[in-house]
Amino acid sequence: MRPPTIRDVAERAGVSKSLVSLVLRGSDQVRPERRQAVLAAVEELGYRTNAAARSLSERRTRTVGVLLNDMRNPWFVELLDGLNSRLHDGGLRMLLADGHLNRRLGEDLTRTFTELRVDGLIAVGTLPPSEALRTAAAQIPTVVAGAREPALPLVDIVANDDEHGARLATEHLIGLGHRRIAHIAGQGVVGDLRRRSFEAVMREHGLDDTAIVEQGDLTEEGGYRATVRLLSAAERPTALFAFNDIACVGALSAAEEIGLQVPRDLSLVGYDNTYLSRLRHLWLTTVDNASHDVGRRAAQHLIDRIADPARPGTTVLAAPTLEVRGTTAPPKGDKR
Repeated sequence: MRPPTIRDVAERAGVSKSLVSLVLRGSDQVRPERRQAVLAAVEELGYRTNAAARSLSERRTRTVGVLLNDMRNPWFVELLDGLNSRLHDGGLRMLLADGHLNRRLGEDLTRTFTELRVDGLIAVGTLPPSEALRTAAAQIPTVVAGAREPALPLVDIVANDDEHGARLATEHLIGLGHRRIAHIAGQGVVGDLRRRSFEAVMREHGLDDTAIVEQGDLTEEGGYRATVRLLSAAERPTALFAFNDIACVGALSAAEEIGLQVPRDLSLVGYDNTYLSRLRHLWLTTVDNASHDVGRRAAQHLIDRIADPARPGTTVLAAPTLEVRGTTAPPKGDKR
């Protein structure tokens, strides 16, 4: 049997095809009794709109391309949840692409989005500099979520206040009595913001001589290797603030591998408050970067930009909070 058409719905409801179209588009120019008749006919016939035909008539696909830095990073889970819930409320659907795969295969996924004629584009996380993304942003309403780059004239940025988050983590460790504190740094503008904030707080407390920065690569393995290097030093740190929770898990593995107990021998603070940090056998102290809120705000900014593509780009920062759990304590020997 052929699938029901809009003509079938119109005949069943006793109305014109144009009125059925108005109802399906959510128009408020239809009398309630006729709207109900059309919706009843749609339900009885099992009618489904032809998305391709609707896209052609409306010149919109009602889809949004979402380019992730690396789909393996659990930090994206809550951000995507917030993003998707608001896009869904706005009648939009997400198409996901993995920037990590993009780089490995050498494919330009932003070009794929433009070819699919998505209504908007959201770049999530710190992506390497890309001329393709810059080009796409000139053609499609674009928002950057959870990162601070690229900064373009007609692109909105919705992110966490990374400087304040790093300050919360560093001051927490100093407040516990730690003086030799290390930071496993990240990459890009976000990495620079958190590192500079860490260094500034240490300097404010007269601890710049005991502040240590070790470069990481945002992965568990990178956190592990950076921590091995830090703990191999003659004057090893008593506390460590990692760029993200994944690196912090790597730091935890490195500490336990050489026989240190966390937090008795080494305090650890992560960043992102991912589900990893809430696992009971990890129970990481971490900075909550309000990722769900960032996702919802990014979606709203994209909806607004689709409606008004020419408005100036804005930067919005969500306030982070510190979640104190089981990986931080005063340094060993501190009698407080």
